[in-house]
Amino acid sequence: MHTDSPAERAAHEERVKYAVEAMPSEEEIVTMAARFKAISEPSRLKILLALSCGELCVEHLTAAVGGNQSAVSHQLKTLKDNKIVKARRNGKQVMYSIADGHIMTMISVAKEHLNCDE
Repeated sequence: MHTDSPAERAAHEERVKYAVEAMPSEEEIVTMAARFKAISEPSRLKILLALSCGELCVEHLTAAVGGNQSAVSHQLKTLKDNKIVKARRNGKQVMYSIADGHIMTMISVAKEHLNCDE
């Protein structure tokens, strides 16, 4: 059986200490997981990709992503609840836009990796 030397043990303990210190709080981890879950659903991802081109109302989002208005509205609520999109009233219409540009950065990076060989 192999045992670590005192120097190896100390190095491992230092790495563990650094990992623990760098770890976000439990609340932050839960929030991050919820946001990843929100953007990982295909119809919500389509909505975000459509909104990356600019502000749209539910009617125009429905036309852009396909499906029906009720389903798009439901998905928008999930995205809004997770602070990924925001809404503003414009007369009788509600206009939706991206609230968190960092999410779109993550989506852009994911798109770039679609064609990677590795």
